[in-house]
Amino acid sequence: MEVFILLVVHPGQEEEVYKRLKDRPEVKEIYKVYGDYDIVARISVDGIKDLDKFHDEVLRRIPGIEISETLIASSY
Repeated sequence: MEVFILLVVHPGQEEEVYKRLKDRPEVKEIYKVYGDYDIVARISVDGIKDLDKFHDEVLRRIPGIEISETLIASSY
Protein backbone atom coordinates (compact mmCIF):
# COMPACT_ATOMS: atom_id res chain seq x y z
CA MET A 1 0.00 0.00 0.00
CA GLU A 2 1.33 3.39 -0.99
CA VAL A 3 0.75 6.28 1.40
CA PHE A 4 1.59 9.96 1.26
CA ILE A 5 2.24 11.70 4.56
CA LEU A 6 2.15 15.48 4.75
CA LEU A 7 3.91 17.02 7.73
CA VAL A 8 3.86 20.39 9.45
CA VAL A 9 7.04 20.75 11.47
CA HIS A 10 7.97 23.16 14.24
CA PRO A 11 10.03 25.98 12.69
CA GLY A 12 13.73 25.22 12.78
CA GLN A 13 13.29 21.45 13.15
CA GLU A 14 12.62 20.61 9.51
CA GLU A 15 16.13 19.31 8.84
CA GLU A 16 16.12 17.02 11.89
CA VAL A 17 12.72 15.54 11.01
CA TYR A 18 13.84 15.04 7.41
CA LYS A 19 17.03 13.26 8.52
CA ARG A 20 15.17 10.95 10.90
CA LEU A 21 12.73 9.86 8.20
CA LYS A 22 14.86 9.65 5.04
CA ASP A 23 16.63 6.40 5.89
CA ARG A 24 13.59 4.52 7.17
CA PRO A 25 12.91 1.44 5.01
CA GLU A 26 9.24 2.41 4.63
CA VAL A 27 10.12 5.83 3.19
CA LYS A 28 10.47 5.59 -0.59
CA GLU A 29 10.59 9.33 -1.32
CA ILE A 30 10.79 12.39 0.88
CA TYR A 31 10.78 16.09 -0.01
CA LYS A 32 11.03 19.40 1.77
CA VAL A 33 8.27 21.52 0.27
CA TYR A 34 6.91 25.07 0.35
CA GLY A 35 3.33 25.86 1.29
CA ASP A 36 1.04 24.69 4.07
CA TYR A 37 3.21 21.62 4.72
CA ASP A 38 6.94 21.37 5.31
CA ILE A 39 7.67 17.75 4.34
CA VAL A 40 5.95 15.26 2.06
CA ALA A 41 6.90 11.59 2.24
CA ARG A 42 5.78 8.61 0.17
CA ILE A 43 5.88 5.46 2.21
CA SER A 44 5.14 1.86 1.37
CA VAL A 45 3.62 -0.52 3.92
CA ASP A 46 1.91 -3.90 3.65
CA GLY A 47 -1.40 -2.81 5.15
CA ILE A 48 -3.26 -0.75 7.73
CA LYS A 49 -1.62 -2.51 10.68
CA ASP A 50 1.83 -1.58 9.34
CA LEU A 51 0.63 1.97 8.74
CA ASP A 52 -0.62 2.15 12.34
CA LYS A 53 2.75 0.85 13.52
CA PHE A 54 4.61 3.44 11.43
CA HIS A 55 2.47 6.25 12.85
CA ASP A 56 2.77 5.05 16.46
CA GLU A 57 6.38 3.88 16.53
CA VAL A 58 8.00 6.30 14.09
CA LEU A 59 6.10 9.54 13.47
CA ARG A 60 4.83 10.09 17.00
CA ARG A 61 8.33 9.63 18.41
CA ILE A 62 9.97 12.32 16.28
CA PRO A 63 10.15 15.65 18.12
CA GLY A 64 9.10 18.64 16.08
CA ILE A 65 6.23 17.14 14.10
CA GLU A 66 3.20 19.28 14.85
CA ILE A 67 0.64 17.98 12.36
CA SER A 68 0.52 15.01 10.02
CA GLU A 69 -2.00 14.24 7.33
CA THR A 70 -2.06 10.77 5.80
CA LEU A 71 -3.32 10.12 2.29
CA ILE A 72 -3.77 6.51 1.23
CA ALA A 73 -3.17 6.17 -2.52
CA SER A 74 -5.85 4.55 -4.64
CA SER A 75 -5.86 3.46 -8.25
CA TYR A 76 -8.70 4.00 -10.70
